[in-house]
Amino acid sequence: MSSDFEGYEQDFAVLTAEITNKIARVPRLPPDEKKQMVANVEKQLEEAKELLEQMDLEVRDIPPQSRGMYSNRMRSYKQEMGKLETDFKRSRIAYSDEVRNELLGDDGNSSENQRAHLLDNTERLERSSRRLEAGYQIAVETEQIGQEMLENLSHDREKIQRARERLRETDANLGKSSRILTGMLRSEF
Repeated sequence: MSSDFEGYEQDFAVLTAEITNKIARVPRLPPDEKKQMVANVEKQLEEAKELLEQMDLEVRDIPPQSRGMYSNRMRSYKQEMGKLETDFKRSRIAYSDEVRNELLGDDGNSSENQRAHLLDNTERLERSSRRLEAGYQIAVETEQIGQEMLENLSHDREKIQRARERLRETDANLGKSSRILTGMLRSEF
């Protein structure tokens, strides 16, 4: 199982390196190539998300005692994915601004403050989304731990009930034995 996770990790590392390289190249490309590169990066980002989902499923199958290390790695990968998406959005905004400026003949200076404000708001939303997602993950893990505890308590209850039943049987047998011994002692005298 961990070999599957490690395979996904390697694929994720290669894919994110390619995405980072392509995002950095987008602003310097001619318009036709930019459009093609943006579409390519979008596709690779989706592939990276799918890899993260696969890795997350693998982590859920790992026993709880060794899950912590993998969970930390997953958090790191999710943060890296968030950073890639932010960088890509910035690159796309710059790309869309260039296209708009070319079409309208605008130099774009008037929209710099708006763009910066939008980027800040987008980053805040993304941080909030990540916090919500982390909270959700904690809730899911807590629920799983609770279910395991309930199962363990149920098994313990069954064991206690069986032990109590055996104790009652033993008590009954001891009572019979005592009566038999008492009867034997009386018959001798």
